[in-house]
Amino acid sequence: MVLKTPRGLQPLLDDGIIDAVMHRLQSGKEAEIFVVRRGDTLCCAKVYKDVQRRGFHRLAEYQEGRRGRGGRDARAMKRRSKRGSEVQESQWKNAEVSALYRLAEAGVRVPEPMGVFDGVLLMERIVDADGVTAPQLGQVEMTPEQARQWHRQLIGEIVRMLCAGLIHGDLSEYNVLVDSNGPVIIDLPQAVDAAGNNNAFRMLARDVNNLRSTCGRFAPELLETRYAHEIWSLYEAGELTPEASLTGRFELSEHDADVDAVLDDIEEARLEAEARQRGREDAERED
Repeated sequence: MVLKTPRGLQPLLDDGIIDAVMHRLQSGKEAEIFVVRRGDTLCCAKVYKDVQRRGFHRLAEYQEGRRGRGGRDARAMKRRSKRGSEVQESQWKNAEVSALYRLAEAGVRVPEPMGVFDGVLLMERIVDADGVTAPQLGQVEMTPEQARQWHRQLIGEIVRMLCAGLIHGDLSEYNVLVDSNGPVIIDLPQAVDAAGNNNAFRMLARDVNNLRSTCGRFAPELLETRYAHEIWSLYEAGELTPEASLTGRFELSEHDADVDAVLDDIEEARLEAEARQRGREDAERED
Protein backbone atom coordinates (compact mmCIF):
# COMPACT_ATOMS: atom_id res chain seq x y z
CA MET A 1 0.00 0.00 0.00
CA VAL A 2 1.37 3.41 -1.01
CA LEU A 3 1.03 6.13 1.60
CA LYS A 4 -0.79 9.20 0.34
CA THR A 5 1.52 12.17 0.78
CA PRO A 6 0.31 14.34 3.66
CA ARG A 7 -0.46 17.89 2.55
CA GLY A 8 2.09 19.36 4.95
CA LEU A 9 4.93 17.30 3.48
CA GLN A 10 4.20 17.90 -0.21
CA PRO A 11 6.20 21.18 -0.38
CA LEU A 12 9.25 19.40 1.07
CA LEU A 13 9.00 16.71 -1.60
CA ASP A 14 8.52 19.31 -4.33
CA ASP A 15 11.61 21.23 -3.17
CA GLY A 16 13.77 18.12 -2.84
CA ILE A 17 14.25 18.58 0.90
CA ILE A 18 13.02 15.04 1.47
CA ASP A 19 12.97 12.20 -1.05
CA ALA A 20 10.15 10.01 0.22
CA VAL A 21 7.53 9.63 2.94
CA MET A 22 7.90 6.15 4.40
CA HIS A 23 5.09 5.88 6.96
CA ARG A 24 3.26 7.67 9.72
CA LEU A 25 4.90 7.03 13.07
CA GLN A 26 2.56 8.76 15.48
CA SER A 27 -0.49 10.99 15.65
CA GLY A 28 -0.79 13.08 18.79
CA LYS A 29 -2.77 15.98 20.17
CA GLU A 30 -0.53 18.61 18.56
CA ALA A 31 1.13 17.00 15.56
CA GLU A 32 1.67 13.99 13.34
CA ILE A 33 5.11 12.41 13.07
CA PHE A 34 6.22 10.76 9.82
CA VAL A 35 9.33 8.78 8.99
CA VAL A 36 10.82 10.30 5.86
CA ARG A 37 13.91 9.62 3.77
CA ARG A 38 16.59 12.19 2.94
CA GLY A 39 19.09 10.53 0.65
CA ASP A 40 20.17 7.41 2.53
CA THR A 41 19.01 8.69 5.93
CA LEU A 42 15.70 8.05 7.64
CA CYS A 43 14.57 10.88 9.89
CA CYS A 44 11.37 12.20 11.43
CA ALA A 45 9.16 14.98 10.12
CA LYS A 46 6.82 16.66 12.59
CA VAL A 47 3.77 18.19 10.94
CA TYR A 48 1.90 20.41 13.39
CA LYS A 49 -1.88 20.29 13.41
CA ASP A 50 -3.90 23.44 12.83
CA VAL A 51 -4.80 25.19 16.05
CA GLN A 52 -8.48 24.35 15.48
CA ARG A 53 -7.66 20.62 15.38
CA ARG A 54 -5.27 20.53 18.32
CA GLY A 55 -6.37 19.01 21.59
CA PHE A 56 -3.90 20.93 23.75
CA HIS A 57 -6.00 23.27 25.87
CA ARG A 58 -3.41 24.93 28.11
CA LEU A 59 -1.64 27.00 25.49
CA ALA A 60 -1.82 30.35 27.33
CA GLU A 61 -0.34 28.81 30.48
CA TYR A 62 2.74 27.65 28.58
CA GLN A 63 3.18 30.74 26.42
CA GLU A 64 3.38 33.11 29.37
CA GLY A 65 6.75 34.84 29.21
CA ARG A 66 7.32 34.24 25.50
CA ARG A 67 7.96 37.43 23.61
CA GLY A 68 6.29 38.40 20.39
CA ARG A 69 7.98 40.52 17.78
CA GLY A 70 6.51 43.75 19.13
CA GLY A 71 3.63 45.49 20.82
CA ARG A 72 1.39 44.99 17.81
CA ASP A 73 1.73 41.22 18.11
CA ALA A 74 1.03 41.33 21.84
CA ARG A 75 -2.10 43.42 21.29
CA ALA A 76 -3.29 41.09 18.52
CA MET A 77 -2.89 38.02 20.76
CA LYS A 78 -4.69 39.77 23.61
CA ARG A 79 -7.62 40.59 21.29
CA ARG A 80 -7.55 37.02 19.91
CA SER A 81 -7.73 38.38 16.39
CA LYS A 82 -6.83 36.37 13.30
CA ARG A 83 -3.38 37.95 13.34
CA GLY A 84 -3.09 37.16 17.04
CA SER A 85 -3.85 33.50 16.36
CA GLU A 86 -1.23 33.42 13.62
CA VAL A 87 1.39 34.97 15.90
CA GLN A 88 0.51 32.57 18.71
CA GLU A 89 0.70 29.61 16.34
CA SER A 90 4.08 30.75 15.02
CA GLN A 91 5.41 31.10 18.57
CA TRP A 92 4.16 27.60 19.41
CA LYS A 93 5.98 26.00 16.48
CA ASN A 94 9.14 28.05 16.83
CA ALA A 95 9.37 27.24 20.55
CA GLU A 96 10.10 23.58 19.90
CA VAL A 97 12.74 24.31 17.26
CA SER A 98 14.43 26.86 19.50
CA ALA A 99 14.28 24.50 22.50
CA LEU A 100 15.79 21.60 20.56
CA TYR A 101 18.79 23.62 19.40
CA ARG A 102 19.23 25.21 22.82
CA LEU A 103 19.04 21.93 24.72
CA ALA A 104 21.23 20.01 22.29
CA GLU A 105 23.88 22.69 22.78
CA ALA A 106 23.49 22.31 26.56
CA GLY A 107 24.14 18.57 26.32
CA VAL A 108 20.57 17.39 26.92
CA ARG A 109 19.66 14.17 25.11
CA VAL A 110 17.04 15.33 22.61
CA PRO A 111 16.56 14.41 18.93
CA GLU A 112 19.07 16.27 16.77
CA PRO A 113 17.22 19.05 14.91
CA MET A 114 17.78 19.16 11.14
CA GLY A 115 15.90 22.35 10.37
CA VAL A 116 12.41 23.69 9.76
CA PHE A 117 10.97 23.83 6.25
CA ASP A 118 7.52 25.25 5.46
CA GLY A 119 6.62 24.90 9.13
CA VAL A 120 7.66 21.21 9.27
CA LEU A 121 10.35 20.21 11.78
CA LEU A 122 12.88 17.64 10.57
CA MET A 123 14.82 15.83 13.28
CA GLU A 124 16.75 12.71 14.15
CA ARG A 125 14.88 9.41 14.33
CA ILE A 126 15.55 7.76 17.70
CA VAL A 127 16.01 4.00 17.31
CA ASP A 128 16.90 1.04 19.52
CA ALA A 129 19.83 -1.34 19.09
CA ASP A 130 17.98 -3.15 16.28
CA GLY A 131 17.33 0.03 14.30
CA VAL A 132 13.64 0.02 15.17
CA THR A 133 11.96 3.18 16.49
CA ALA A 134 12.78 3.38 20.18
CA PRO A 135 9.96 2.63 22.64
CA GLN A 136 8.44 5.11 25.06
CA LEU A 137 9.62 4.88 28.65
CA GLY A 138 6.17 3.71 29.68
CA GLN A 139 6.36 0.77 27.27
CA VAL A 140 9.55 -0.63 28.81
CA GLU A 141 9.54 -3.22 31.58
CA MET A 142 12.34 -2.01 33.84
CA THR A 143 14.40 -3.81 36.43
CA PRO A 144 14.76 -1.93 39.72
CA GLU A 145 18.35 -1.03 38.80
CA GLN A 146 17.31 0.23 35.35
CA ALA A 147 14.56 2.32 36.94
CA ARG A 148 17.06 3.89 39.35
CA GLN A 149 19.60 4.51 36.61
CA TRP A 150 17.14 6.03 34.13
CA HIS A 151 15.52 8.11 36.84
CA ARG A 152 18.97 9.42 37.80
CA GLN A 153 19.70 10.25 34.15
CA LEU A 154 16.35 12.00 33.66
CA ILE A 155 16.74 14.10 36.80
CA GLY A 156 20.14 15.11 35.43
CA GLU A 157 18.51 16.07 32.12
CA ILE A 158 15.88 18.17 33.91
CA VAL A 159 18.68 19.96 35.77
CA ARG A 160 20.58 20.62 32.53
CA MET A 161 17.38 21.94 30.95
CA LEU A 162 16.78 24.29 33.86
CA CYS A 163 20.40 25.48 33.77
CA ALA A 164 19.70 26.35 30.10
CA GLY A 165 16.64 28.33 31.25
CA LEU A 166 13.95 25.86 30.16
CA ILE A 167 11.40 23.51 31.69
CA HIS A 168 9.81 20.81 29.52
CA GLY A 169 6.36 21.47 30.92
CA ASP A 170 4.70 18.22 29.85
CA LEU A 171 7.28 15.55 30.66
CA SER A 172 5.99 12.05 31.32
CA GLU A 173 6.54 8.42 30.33
CA TYR A 174 4.91 9.19 26.97
CA ASN A 175 7.49 11.70 25.73
CA VAL A 176 10.67 9.98 26.78
CA LEU A 177 12.10 7.43 24.35
CA VAL A 178 14.63 4.81 25.39
CA ASP A 179 17.45 3.91 22.99
CA SER A 180 20.48 1.73 23.66
CA ASN A 181 22.09 4.55 25.69
CA GLY A 182 19.06 5.37 27.83
CA PRO A 183 16.37 8.06 27.87
CA VAL A 184 15.89 10.70 25.14
CA ILE A 185 13.49 13.58 25.79
CA ILE A 186 11.04 14.49 23.00
CA ASP A 187 8.04 16.79 22.35
CA LEU A 188 9.01 20.31 23.34
CA PRO A 189 6.55 22.83 21.78
CA GLN A 190 5.30 23.74 25.25
CA ALA A 191 8.83 24.30 26.71
CA VAL A 192 8.59 26.95 29.41
CA ASP A 193 10.88 29.92 30.05
CA ALA A 194 11.84 29.23 33.66
CA ALA A 195 12.56 32.86 34.50
CA GLY A 196 9.53 34.38 32.76
CA ASN A 197 6.63 32.08 33.61
CA ASN A 198 4.76 32.32 36.91
CA ASN A 199 3.84 28.63 36.63
CA ALA A 200 7.47 27.52 36.25
CA PHE A 201 7.91 25.71 39.56
CA ARG A 202 4.54 23.97 39.31
CA MET A 203 5.47 22.66 35.85
CA LEU A 204 8.93 21.58 36.98
CA ALA A 205 7.37 19.74 39.92
CA ARG A 206 4.87 18.04 37.64
CA ASP A 207 7.65 16.90 35.27
CA VAL A 208 9.77 15.58 38.12
CA ASN A 209 6.86 13.88 39.88
CA ASN A 210 5.64 12.22 36.67
CA LEU A 211 9.03 10.56 36.24
CA ARG A 212 9.14 9.69 39.93
CA SER A 213 5.80 7.91 39.59
CA THR A 214 6.84 6.01 36.46
CA CYS A 215 10.22 4.82 37.72
CA GLY A 216 8.81 4.33 41.22
CA ARG A 217 6.60 1.51 39.94
CA PHE A 218 9.79 -0.54 39.57
CA ALA A 219 11.93 1.01 42.33
CA PRO A 220 9.44 2.02 45.06
CA GLU A 221 12.00 3.91 47.16
CA LEU A 222 12.01 6.61 44.46
CA LEU A 223 8.46 7.53 45.48
CA GLU A 224 9.85 9.06 48.67
CA THR A 225 12.20 11.48 46.87
CA ARG A 226 11.67 15.26 46.69
CA TYR A 227 13.89 16.33 43.80
CA ALA A 228 11.61 19.08 42.49
CA HIS A 229 11.84 21.21 45.63
CA GLU A 230 15.57 20.55 45.99
CA ILE A 231 16.29 21.53 42.37
CA TRP A 232 14.13 24.65 42.52
CA SER A 233 15.67 25.76 45.80
CA LEU A 234 19.16 25.62 44.25
CA TYR A 235 17.90 27.37 41.10
CA GLU A 236 16.34 30.24 43.05
CA ALA A 237 19.54 30.64 45.05
CA GLY A 238 21.61 30.81 41.84
CA GLU A 239 23.48 27.66 42.88
CA LEU A 240 22.14 25.12 40.38
CA THR A 241 24.70 23.66 37.96
CA PRO A 242 24.63 20.55 35.75
CA GLU A 243 27.13 19.00 38.17
CA ALA A 244 25.04 19.74 41.28
CA SER A 245 25.07 16.90 43.80
CA LEU A 246 21.43 16.09 44.59
CA THR A 247 20.09 13.93 47.40
CA GLY A 248 16.37 13.77 46.63
CA ARG A 249 15.71 14.89 50.20
CA PHE A 250 13.97 18.13 51.13
CA GLU A 251 12.12 19.21 54.25
CA LEU A 252 8.62 20.17 53.11
CA SER A 253 6.49 22.70 54.92
CA GLU A 254 2.84 21.85 55.47
CA HIS A 255 1.93 24.14 52.55
CA ASP A 256 4.46 22.43 50.24
CA ALA A 257 3.07 19.03 51.15
CA ASP A 258 -0.48 20.15 50.35
CA VAL A 259 0.61 21.51 46.97
CA ASP A 260 2.40 18.25 46.14
CA ALA A 261 -0.70 16.22 46.95
CA VAL A 262 -2.90 18.42 44.75
CA LEU A 263 -0.38 18.24 41.88
CA ASP A 264 -0.26 14.47 42.14
CA ASP A 265 -4.07 14.23 41.99
CA ILE A 266 -4.27 16.57 39.00
CA GLU A 267 -1.55 14.74 37.12
CA GLU A 268 -3.09 11.33 37.78
CA ALA A 269 -6.40 12.57 36.36
CA ARG A 270 -4.64 14.05 33.32
CA LEU A 271 -2.74 10.87 32.54
CA GLU A 272 -5.90 8.79 32.88
CA ALA A 273 -7.71 11.14 30.46
CA GLU A 274 -4.84 10.91 27.96
CA ALA A 275 -4.83 7.12 28.21
CA ARG A 276 -8.57 7.06 27.47
CA GLN A 277 -8.05 9.39 24.50
CA ARG A 278 -5.27 7.20 23.10
CA GLY A 279 -7.53 4.19 23.49
CA ARG A 280 -10.28 5.92 21.49
CA GLU A 281 -7.81 6.95 18.77
CA ASP A 282 -6.43 3.40 18.53
CA ALA A 283 -9.97 2.02 18.26
CA GLU A 284 -10.82 4.51 15.49
CA ARG A 285 -7.70 3.54 13.54
CA GLU A 286 -8.58 -0.16 13.86
CA ASP A 287 -12.08 0.56 12.52
